Amino acid sequence: MLFSQEEKVKKDNSLNTITAPDSIGSGKQYSQRIFRLIEDPLTPSKAAFYSAIIPGLGQVYIGKSWKVPMVYAAIGASLYYYDLNNKEMNKYRTAYKRRQNGFFDDEFLETDIPITTEQLLLGMDFHKNYRDIAMILAAAAYMLNILDANVSAHLLQFNVNDDLSVTPNLIFDPEMTGLRLAIKFN
Repeated sequence: MLFSQEEKVKKDNSLNTITAPDSIGSGKQYSQRIFRLIEDPLTPSKAAFYSAIIPGLGQVYIGKSWKVPMVYAAIGASLYYYDLNNKEMNKYRTAYKRRQNGFFDDEFLETDIPITTEQLLLGMDFHKNYRDIAMILAAAAYMLNILDANVSAHLLQFNVNDDLSVTPNLIFDPEMTGLRLAIKFN
């Protein structure tokens, strides 16, 4: 009869003995505030809500305030390029409308190579497309801010134990034919 669950430990210090490291006291020490966040099941929802109200507030709520400058840089850069392309598009549109009304005194005629009326339409369309892309990127950065706050709060609550081991358990049953392998994650 074979019992794989029972293991006789030898008293000598041979190479066959396995010693587990002492994990008592090696765990992370959290502050009371972080411990309350870990224990509260609504922390991910609150963090996402706070980030939806004010971008970056959810990251501050869960203690990851180092991410706030990146959130504002992503949203701010997108809004900056939106504004820049919107101004350029309006310059091209104004010049095009003035030319259609018979005024040929716009800034695009004073360059080394004058821009034609058809090129004004192309420039206006070019800046309009990039303006729209910049707005999509700003919306994506805002939504990623909310998603990051939610996921970071979920990962804060994720149990990471130092004892991540797999214990195989082979069971030989004489009444059944075959072999059953049970794996237990500690």
